[in-house]
Amino acid sequence: MLGHRTRDCETRGSVHSLVSRVSKSRVNMSRIYLVGYMGAGKTTAAKRIATRLGWDVADTDAMFEEKYRISIHDFFHKYDEPLFRKLESEILKSTENMENTVISTGGGLACHCDNMEWMNRHGLTVFMRISPEAAADRILHSKRKRPLTDNKNEVELAEYIRQHYAERLPFYEQAKITVKSEDFDLDSFMNLIK
Repeated sequence: MLGHRTRDCETRGSVHSLVSRVSKSRVNMSRIYLVGYMGAGKTTAAKRIATRLGWDVADTDAMFEEKYRISIHDFFHKYDEPLFRKLESEILKSTENMENTVISTGGGLACHCDNMEWMNRHGLTVFMRISPEAAADRILHSKRKRPLTDNKNEVELAEYIRQHYAERLPFYEQAKITVKSEDFDLDSFMNLIK
């Protein structure tokens, strides 16, 4: 279960606490956080949105790898997930001073250390919803190594993603906006956030 991992991040409050929907007038629109499962296309969508807005783009996974000079895949194997989640949360908090930036987050970032609640307070959150089947297909055919899906065959991967995605979904659904990842329409999205 994900809830117990909050302790590893030295935060207070329940990771399962619900964040109320905030009207756009109260949302900090200088940052947009894209959340969702691995393979949802957050990085690609972030680049497209940032280009359209004339904003910067950031990726918490890339920020982690640049700061610690190790791939996330290798970090998971050399250290452990609780340490990764703590450091990943620190990377997220460093985005607080970014202005006019679209930030793509790692697939698990929203589910640990009360990060979803923090993002809802510091920017507009967007859940890039993808079906577990589409996520499995994308991950299976991706060149990028993902530590949580290593050494799984196609059947094991599909079952793992189905279960893992279901555990993470309540966190992702706390986002202020949900868009379908498989056929993300930039024009519709831009109209939604105006």
